Amino acid sequence: AASRLEISMPAVVEVEVGETARIECNFYIPENASYTYIDWFYVDRSNRQVRLYHVTASGVLEDDTEYKKRLSLGDDKALSISAVTVQDARTFVCQVGAGSHGVGENSTELSVYKVPKTPEIEPNSGGISVHSSESPEIARCLSKNSFPPPNITWHKNGEQLHAQENDVTIQSTLTRESSGLYTVSSTLYAPVTREDRHSSYHCTVHYWLRGQSRALPSRRVKVNIFYPAEHLKLQVVPSSGLVKEGDNVTLVCESDGNPQPVFSFFKKNLDDWQDLSSLAEPQSGVLNLHDVDKSNSGTYKCQSLDLDDMSQIEEAVDLVVNYIEGVNVKTDPSSTLREGQSVTLSCDAHSPVDLKYQWSDDKGTMLKEGNKLVLSNVTLEKSNTFSCRVMAPSVPGLEQSKKVSLAVQGAPRIVAISSPLYVRHDEVINLTCKAIASPRPTVQWSINGTTHEYVDNQHIASNLTVRVSHDLLQAGAMCRVFNSLGVSEKHIRLVDQKSTAESQGVIIVAIIVAILVVAVLGAVIYFLHKKGKIPCGRAGKQDITKPEARKDKIVVEVKSDKVSEEAGLLQGANGERRAAADQ
Repeated sequence: AASRLEISMPAVVEVEVGETARIECNFYIPENASYTYIDWFYVDRSNRQVRLYHVTASGVLEDDTEYKKRLSLGDDKALSISAVTVQDARTFVCQVGAGSHGVGENSTELSVYKVPKTPEIEPNSGGISVHSSESPEIARCLSKNSFPPPNITWHKNGEQLHAQENDVTIQSTLTRESSGLYTVSSTLYAPVTREDRHSSYHCTVHYWLRGQSRALPSRRVKVNIFYPAEHLKLQVVPSSGLVKEGDNVTLVCESDGNPQPVFSFFKKNLDDWQDLSSLAEPQSGVLNLHDVDKSNSGTYKCQSLDLDDMSQIEEAVDLVVNYIEGVNVKTDPSSTLREGQSVTLSCDAHSPVDLKYQWSDDKGTMLKEGNKLVLSNVTLEKSNTFSCRVMAPSVPGLEQSKKVSLAVQGAPRIVAISSPLYVRHDEVINLTCKAIASPRPTVQWSINGTTHEYVDNQHIASNLTVRVSHDLLQAGAMCRVFNSLGVSEKHIRLVDQKSTAESQGVIIVAIIVAILVVAVLGAVIYFLHKKGKIPCGRAGKQDITKPEARKDKIVVEVKSDKVSEEAGLLQGANGERRAAADQ
């Protein structure tokens, strides 16, 4: 056990600005004696102790100091300071009086800190040229409201940069705010190269906390680096191999410089270059060609001019506009065709790419693939219009079509006529005659009337308006169609509706009479049967030679076939005569 008064206190107590600091004072008095008093002091800037508390067995006395209203004393006589500020960073002393055991004291250093905020970094907003004669400003870093003042370091691609190495310069400023906190600003200056267009920069704030070094990094930033172009790229959109007539084509010129240089476009014409820059979008490196044709094919050149060092680069590309032209259809024979003949159609076209041919009729139905189409036995009735479709399989959408109509001639054929025609006497009627022929035929009627003709290609229709007379009913009318190749004629039969009605009436009367006769005959047979004069069936057949047979009995044998029926009737008649003789 200790033989003297001992005071135990922590050497340092750390507390953040705004928090409450608690400083303990532990003491040991020999023989378990009690303290006489306990005094708390702080050391001012003059190194003078200023009392805060005087504690005795009779009570606690708080002195009137700048700490009043922020101090408190615990049951264990520990000193608490609330709302700590940076000015509270000083030494606090605990003194204990123990009567005969003397007086003892010890002290604690109150360390106040404020963790800095995440540093703010701002890169150079104007861009930096690789041709800068001095080390340009890369970025600025700012750390606010920290205590004690922190330290700032700079990093490129994760590696720390050091001042005076590789022409790197770091300038820092320290500002103490009215609150006692510090603001630190740092600026990085360093040369740049073309490769730095991919580099990232950040700053880090370093500070101490509870005896350990801490670091707080900023966000990573990139700097806009200006450098001349080394390569140029000129491309055709869509791909040059797929360009066809009528397309819109874009020539895109790109460089690997920053900023993009000034672009100019040219097209080669024989021995010189035609300047197309006026057609390009300003400063964009884009040249639009609308609705191109084969005249747009050729070599195009893009030229770049770097305004920083006035260097020039150029690149050329070939543009091929695929096309189909000269689609032509030939007929063999080429002269006018007659019905029944055969003809061969040949389709040809010119293109820088391979072509495919396809034939179809006027309804769009595909007939054959290939550049030749053979037609046999051509007629006037069949469609004689055909289409040759020329396609380029290697260039989607590139195609042309050509239609051809065959001139087929033939003698007239009457295809429709209004016969027979049911009419009434003195009625005005229309007689129709339709024919097909080429060349256009002439239609003649055997009677006079008002005619109207309608022509549709090789078809002709003639309507004759006439009044029905007795002679017309008897003779009818003849339609005659002819051209230089032949004649066709047909007769129109006229039927008088009145005569037809009378004939139908006679027939109806005859049918009614026949029905009545059959009905009367049926009634007579039924009456005789009821009287027993006519027994039916095989069971009713009797032998007329027997004595009990009467002369008024008639025997009829009904059989299913005609021969048996006739035999039965003859037998009945002979039997009747034989019975009369016997009598």
